[in-house]
Amino acid sequence: MGMSVSSGGGVKAEPNVTPMIDVMLVLLIIFMITIPQINAGFTAVPPEGQNLKPHPEEDGDQVLGIDDQGRYYLNKNRIRNEDLEALVGEIYLKEREDYIMYVKAHKDLEYVKVVDALDRLSRSGVRVAALITDQSPNTESLVESDRIMPGSK
Repeated sequence: MGMSVSSGGGVKAEPNVTPMIDVMLVLLIIFMITIPQINAGFTAVPPEGQNLKPHPEEDGDQVLGIDDQGRYYLNKNRIRNEDLEALVGEIYLKEREDYIMYVKAHKDLEYVKVVDALDRLSRSGVRVAALITDQSPNTESLVESDRIMPGSK
């Protein structure tokens, strides 16, 4: 133990950092828990195919994701399966320039669950459903027009 002996009667001004450290530790724990949840979003491994037209996802695209457990994600946000028709209906009942819903399902998901989701989308006002797949590794489309990216010649 140390004891400070001084002859001056001045005020000792040392900051108390303990409350600041406590607050920082609480914030650290909160961020350690929430950041992985935010970044997780929707992950699925779509089926692979060949002769696919490239389609980069754009901001206005509506995407329904179905993970390997059959859980639904609307635009990367988890939704209850029961709420699918109501939420999609809200999107497609408004005036839109297109009525396309992109469906990205995990490759190991039973096909009947994909068909069920497509049926529910149809009842909700979706006119066209496009299934998202990935190009098989080390292959390219054999159709010449598919290899041309928009804006290039």
